[in-house]
This record gives sequence, C-alpha cells and structure tokens, in this order.
Amino acid sequence: MSLKQKLQTNTLTIGSWITLGHPAIAEIMAQSGFDWLTVDMEHSAITLTEAQQLIQVIELSGCVPLVRVGSNDPNLIKRVMDAGSHGVIVPMVNSAKDAEAAVKAVKYPPVGTRGVGLARAQGYGVDFENYKEWVEKESIVIVQIEHIDAVNNIEEILLTEGVDGFIIGPYDLSGSLGMPGDFNEPEVCEALEIVKKAAKKINIISGFHVVPPEPSQLKDKIGEGYRFLAYSLDSLFLAETCRSDLEKIRN
Repeated sequence: MSLKQKLQTNTLTIGSWITLGHPAIAEIMAQSGFDWLTVDMEHSAITLTEAQQLIQVIELSGCVPLVRVGSNDPNLIKRVMDAGSHGVIVPMVNSAKDAEAAVKAVKYPPVGTRGVGLARAQGYGVDFENYKEWVEKESIVIVQIEHIDAVNNIEEILLTEGVDGFIIGPYDLSGSLGMPGDFNEPEVCEALEIVKKAAKKINIISGFHVVPPEPSQLKDKIGEGYRFLAYSLDSLFLAETCRSDLEKIRN
C-alpha cells in the first residue's frame, strides 16, 4: 500500500524530520523503520542540491521522501517535486486559498499550474508519461496547521480538493496565541480540539509533530486519534541520546 493509500484509509504512519544535510543520517533513519521522512527546508541549512541527495538516499532505502518547503512558493515546490520528492508539507496554510495554491503547485494542468521539467523525477527526460500519471494519482500534499487563523478557517482548508491531510505544528500554533511551547494552556487545547473535530467531520487524516523523542508522547497522540505522526527530528535524537547516556554514566 502506498503512502497515498494509507492516508486515504486513515492508516497509521510514523515519520520523522531530517534537518542535517548528510546522506548518512538520512540513510540511517530511512533504514530504521520509519514510513516516511521529511527533508526540512524551512528551519535548516539544507540546500536544494542537498535535498535531492537526501531524497535519493531515502527513496533507495525503501522509505517515502517528503519535503517541508520553506514557504508556499510554487517555484520551490516545483523544484523539490522535480528532484523526486513524493510530496510536500507546506507551512503556514491559513486559508483555502493557501491550500489551493499548494495543490496547484504540485499538480500538472489541468488540475494544477506546475510547469513541466525533465529532471530526476521524470527519469531525466525519458519517463515523463509515467511520472505524469503518478503525480495525478500518488503525489501528496500535506498542509501545516500552525496558526490560529488556520484554526478559524479549518473546514474550508481541509475541504480543498487535493489536500491529503494536515499536520499540526504545535510550537507555531501556540506561538500564534502568544504562548509558544505552552501546549497545556486552555486556548491551545481548545484550538487543537477545533481542528480534531473538523478532521473527524470531514473524514481526513490528522497529523501531529511530536517534537521530543519520547515514546510515551507519541503513544498519547496515537491514542488521541492522530494517524500521520512525525516523531522528533535527527538532531534531537542525537542530542538527547548523548546527554542522557552521559548523565547516566556521571550519576
């Protein structure tokens, strides 16, 4: 079953975030059992050239490569898709117009407005027809819900044709309410409930980024009904393991 089909059937998938632009890190994580890995081009120093190398490594390791683009920019979305990403996670989607723009940037006409290039995704020019069919059926658009404006417009965003699901960005969402990182504040909890109710009503898969590498928090989110889960990120896995092990040794 492809990732697209898993999203459509509300099947649980667990992925993670790549912020360090070394192919070995992507390969280690891709071979660890994640269903998908997202190359982060919003909050990292990863370049487009590095992103393509990471996409190649992830895909060749049998994992699904996605890219979290730095903005809802059709040129950037087109280029990461041409590099071979199976889909995009688009930040700060706060309206149906934003969601529609993201979909159009991924899809070719007549559904979208994406220009045609002959790069890695298209077999370097020899496999365009197959790729065109694949994009129509299997390419993925995930919108990030990370601002109170998005919460206020949640139903129209999630009803946008071509949106496959959403993922909550908890830090920015709480930040938009003036309380970054305070996830237990009533206003933040209320915003999350609004999104969850809308997703259930519309029957679209719900996603959440569990940032700390703590399995109990991941299990909690699964218990709450989230099925598209990003679990921590490469740098935090490394940092927390190093600190934890040294603390155990020294104490």
